[in-house]
Amino acid sequence: MKSFFKGYLKSALYTAVFSLACTQANAEAVEIKLGDFQSTTHIVSKEGTVKWMKTVEERTGGQVTFKHFPSQQAAKSKGLLDAVKKGIIDAALIGPLYHSDRLPLNSVIGLPGFFSSAQEGSQALQEMVAEGPLHDEFVAEGVMPIMPFVLPPYNILLKDAKVGKLEEWKGMNIRTAGSTQAMTARALGGAGVSIPGPETYSALERGRVSGVFFPLSSVPSYNLQEVSSSISTNGFFGGYSFTLILKKDIFDKLSPEVQKIMLDAGREIGIHVAKAQDESIAGLTAEWAKNGVEMFQFSAEEQAQLRAAITDVKKDWVERVGKQNPKASSVLSSYEAVISH
Repeated sequence: MKSFFKGYLKSALYTAVFSLACTQANAEAVEIKLGDFQSTTHIVSKEGTVKWMKTVEERTGGQVTFKHFPSQQAAKSKGLLDAVKKGIIDAALIGPLYHSDRLPLNSVIGLPGFFSSAQEGSQALQEMVAEGPLHDEFVAEGVMPIMPFVLPPYNILLKDAKVGKLEEWKGMNIRTAGSTQAMTARALGGAGVSIPGPETYSALERGRVSGVFFPLSSVPSYNLQEVSSSISTNGFFGGYSFTLILKKDIFDKLSPEVQKIMLDAGREIGIHVAKAQDESIAGLTAEWAKNGVEMFQFSAEEQAQLRAAITDVKKDWVERVGKQNPKASSVLSSYEAVISH
């Protein structure tokens, strides 16, 4: 009897494997054209986008494959959402803060002082994008959010003298990533200048801006350490999110199994790339200091001054975004609740 059951289980296993193989073989192959404004050397691409594509290809047994267009080959950073909507490409890694006019609620991640690491921020964002108003904004644009994650908190990179006390920020032109960070710059006494990441090097080098809000993990991909004399290491000047999106009608045509593979991989790789960024910072700052860049921290007194100055940014965000979407206040409350637990 024992031998019979052993043989029966082995036969059942072979049948299941054969059935799965046949299902995969008979399933229609799908090639997805994916646009990206990051280069393949950027940590977000290496540990995020590329890793997600490889994971989906492996877990679908090659049923889903990708054609990758990095470094703005398919569209500029601010044009990727439209490129997906119009069917020029099927998917893209976008920065929602570049599209705050159409994804206003998703700009909540740009508010300063909420999270201390990319992993912490990504866990909160994934929870909020899974369902509810942030998710609905993407769907209203005809796209499905697959992999949301955030960069480490933004610090300040300076072309010349470092800043600390509030009065030292007055009149500064500061590179920001979207309107929410621009509100932070204004609250500190400066002016926000919205500049995409790939254009930041020349803006700082030529003096178009005197300072740059930027996540430290992304600095080497744009070589910003080459044109910075000093860089803060304990800043809290807002966040920046990425979300890998797929055209909604393409997603809806995929089998439930493939949809689940994509979403599961999105959650998994989103946390992975966040953790990889956090872990890269110590080595980067040590290297920059060795090469002559002054790495500095804000004192407790300076931090208190700066935090007091940006207190009203949350209120201003609710008022501004609330004109576009009445759910702004509840989204902020949800974000505060999610990030606190």
